Amino acid sequence: MATNPGLFSEWPWKMLGSFKYVVLAPWVAHGIQQVATKGWREADLGYLVILPSMILRGLHNQAWITVSRLQNARGKRQIVDRGIEFEQIDRERNWDDQIILSAILLFLGALHLPGGQNLPLWRTDGAVLLALLHAGPVEFLYYWFHRALHHHFLYTRYHSHHHASIVTEPITSVIHPFAELVAYELLFSIPMIACVLTGTASIMTFELYMLYIDFMNNMGHCNFELVPTWLFTWFPPLKYLMYTPSFHSLHHTQFRTNYSLFMPFYDYIYNTMDKSSDTLHEKSIESKEEAVDVVHLTHLTSLQSIYHMRPGFAEFAAKPYASKWYMRIMWPLSWLSMVLTWAYGSWFTVERNVMEKLKIQSWAIPRYNFHYGLNWEKEAINNLIVKAICEADKKGAKVVSLGLLNQAQSLNGSGELYLQKYPKLGLKLVDGTSLAAAVVVNSIPHGADQVVLSGNISKVACAVAAALCKKNIKVIITNKQDYHFLQPKIPEDAADNLLLSKTGMAKCG
Repeated sequence: MATNPGLFSEWPWKMLGSFKYVVLAPWVAHGIQQVATKGWREADLGYLVILPSMILRGLHNQAWITVSRLQNARGKRQIVDRGIEFEQIDRERNWDDQIILSAILLFLGALHLPGGQNLPLWRTDGAVLLALLHAGPVEFLYYWFHRALHHHFLYTRYHSHHHASIVTEPITSVIHPFAELVAYELLFSIPMIACVLTGTASIMTFELYMLYIDFMNNMGHCNFELVPTWLFTWFPPLKYLMYTPSFHSLHHTQFRTNYSLFMPFYDYIYNTMDKSSDTLHEKSIESKEEAVDVVHLTHLTSLQSIYHMRPGFAEFAAKPYASKWYMRIMWPLSWLSMVLTWAYGSWFTVERNVMEKLKIQSWAIPRYNFHYGLNWEKEAINNLIVKAICEADKKGAKVVSLGLLNQAQSLNGSGELYLQKYPKLGLKLVDGTSLAAAVVVNSIPHGADQVVLSGNISKVACAVAAALCKKNIKVIITNKQDYHFLQPKIPEDAADNLLLSKTGMAKCG
């Protein structure tokens, strides 16, 4: 919330929690009634498309969130090189409230605004009028309203909630107190109402206008630069008509500059443009992916695991082992994501962390658990892992840890295959065996002098046996074949501690 929350800061449907979408039920029911009584041909198409367009807006926003997090995890073209706190993720989880509010206002306009019913699909004159009204009154009024919001009285009561996010994400753009967002919605409605009252409104004009607002909002807060510098060189006036992510990022770091909505010309007119805007834009667009010290190479697990990753849905990522009932109806999307990740021929960065001077990244192989059980997939998986290891070596990584099934004995001999293939790697390849063995060894009660080792003798089991023998603890093997398999893996000075049970059972002390 804001530093000192003002009136109408809370969203009216906050108490409904996940059931907040029921506030749209009356208008949705009215649309269904129209179709039932009049049929699809006679029903108001402009009214009926409001709900689908809101769903598409939600998907559009989520796409920006995912792309932004993936891009910022790579570190390439990043503007503010800082991590995002968990408090910010929680604070911005209600970004869909703005979509609900927009839907309500559109439903009300379609029902009660004179001329807002049975709109045509397209009108060119309405599109031109809307564009002019946005560039004129909307941008002008927003600029001065935004400056007013930075006055101490309004800032502490409302706008400070938005500026609590220094490192922005796409949906930071719509994270405002209820009263402030209502003001924005009314401001954006000026061109739409004018089109309706002049009889020039159309469905496509309104849809494209909302798409434009969402696109520019998301782009301006994505925290990575994607607008090429040559665009402004080729057409210099464009810098007055379109802002860039780095331009708006300066507003979140400097606070008193770059107030414009999407078109910076009012910042130029009133001399509030940050002097470093062009420099930051060039610096951000040219920034390369940073070096890395440690890479953890993992992979996707179940089909639903892609939703639990950080670039996915915050709701699911916060509860990685929980499965919701509504995830079942997302199976088509899950399968589509599986096909897309399978077709994607490279690893991707999941997250990036810095611990003092140690730069750590988690990379993921675009394969799921079941892929590792398919013999015909093993070569492709190994090629993906090799590609990731070589890239990590190229970036200066000192350690690459193989996670989950990337270290499977049946796949690559717990990583031995890569060491044999690339003996001159400048990094250490680890699979977590030593750590797992240490956990097992340290869990054995103090004073025990005998341990029975049975079952599947894996690489971890070998490490456990060797460590116990070094500690002068007798390791008793119940299977003769396993005993002979382990013998050469035990250090010579501790080999006497490896014993074969003659009875198949042993007394543990």
